[in-house]
Amino acid sequence: MKFISTRGNGEERVSSAQAIKQGLASDGGLFMPENIPTLTSDELLMLQEKSYPERAAYVIGKFLTDYTYEELLCDASEAYSYEKFGNNAAPVVRVNDNLAALELWHGPTCAFKDMALQIMPRLFVRALRKTNESREALILVATSGDTGKAALEGYRDVNGTKIQVFYPTDGVSKVQKLQMQTQEGKNVSVKAIRGNFDDAQSGVKRIFADSAMASLLNESGVFLSSANSINWGRLVPQIVYYVSAYLDMAERGDIAFGEAIDVCVPTGNFGNIFAAYIAKLMGLPLGRLICASNQNNVLTEFLSSGRYNKKRDFYATISPSMDILISSNLERLLYLVAGPERTRGYMNKLNSLGSYTVDDDIFESITATFIGIHADEDETKATIRRIYEKENYLIDTHTAVAMCAAAKYMNIYKAERKVLVVSTASPYKFAKDVYLSLTGSDASELSDTDALGALSSLTGTEIPTPLAAVLNKNILHPDIIGRDDMDNSVKDFVTP
Repeated sequence: MKFISTRGNGEERVSSAQAIKQGLASDGGLFMPENIPTLTSDELLMLQEKSYPERAAYVIGKFLTDYTYEELLCDASEAYSYEKFGNNAAPVVRVNDNLAALELWHGPTCAFKDMALQIMPRLFVRALRKTNESREALILVATSGDTGKAALEGYRDVNGTKIQVFYPTDGVSKVQKLQMQTQEGKNVSVKAIRGNFDDAQSGVKRIFADSAMASLLNESGVFLSSANSINWGRLVPQIVYYVSAYLDMAERGDIAFGEAIDVCVPTGNFGNIFAAYIAKLMGLPLGRLICASNQNNVLTEFLSSGRYNKKRDFYATISPSMDILISSNLERLLYLVAGPERTRGYMNKLNSLGSYTVDDDIFESITATFIGIHADEDETKATIRRIYEKENYLIDTHTAVAMCAAAKYMNIYKAERKVLVVSTASPYKFAKDVYLSLTGSDASELSDTDALGALSSLTGTEIPTPLAAVLNKNILHPDIIGRDDMDNSVKDFVTP
């Protein structure tokens, strides 16, 4: 299997190892496989009897054909071990007769990013060996909260790598910030920036496109790569948990094998829901894909009008990991539906004008599968309370956006299929807002860290061990820099 650019003419064809090592294509596009492999009914039935690591090795192996199954199974077994994830890396919880939640937050940082970023560094190190790379890799990450900590934890002290993370100083929760500021490891750097996530993401993309920076790093024996979902090595493990969730639902009788389900995903950068789309293209019986957005509803507008416009007000919400106006992985969907030439044109318009409108045939193709629904702040808070009081199920602010969107979808469209909602973070990562949503009280004097205990006392649930531990760690990365200082920060980190 070769990989090509979403914007290219097919001339740059690279192996999966090279695509993972490189991160971005040389023309600024995202790598995609030349074709989408299939999962037959017989293969799905076979996987139903397998463990999560075995399922992961098999599905990932469909794309990473220059890795052996034995290599992938070794990496998956280490990534999704009992010590890291407990008995089940991605359990499906039945919320009610029509609704289930895919919990993706049982890993070491209590967020769904662990599902990819525990295995990605292992795939990346193998990629360095497979491509005979002698230089050190500098992993650059822009984060709206969860990716940063998950990447730091995944790449901590991994030989042959350094990792530098940028996050908006006022755009993450206190717990997320503490997780990053207290990160240990001899090869890590964390910088807060004055700005929002899109500023951080644009800064990272600018550094990747800077040929002078690349030359300077190369002279120091360093090259750049990414851990964001723009890297295929980050996205491909996300396909696995949709396959696994479906098989688990069929195995316990929630659905009949072969019966289609709809999936609702809280969406920011479009990577998570795009992974569901790939699973659908492979043959997994998925129906509608519901793209759930918060008040930054750029994707809802796109999926209702065909126009993508990043020139709009930016809102800092209680679901900060979704506070994104430039959804990078949407480019991959455009590539599959519109092809590289039109995708390149759309991306050029986005960069130069700040918006683009897809052609009618492209809009029709996309909306045959995707539907966009958003929840405002009051709806998100009300959903947290409703789900807890009615279903005795505690959810975080991002999952609440998806739960609200799923309820709207089922009501408006009278959907008959069961809906799988993707639960992306522990409620304790956003304890203060969850506590406030449940009680309706003024929690302005309650600190974010004290809210952990308050939420535990209120609900009788336990604070996840990784989050409780972070409260007692020393701050190691206190720096706040301007968004225009990111380039110098990279240089200082590599050549101190």
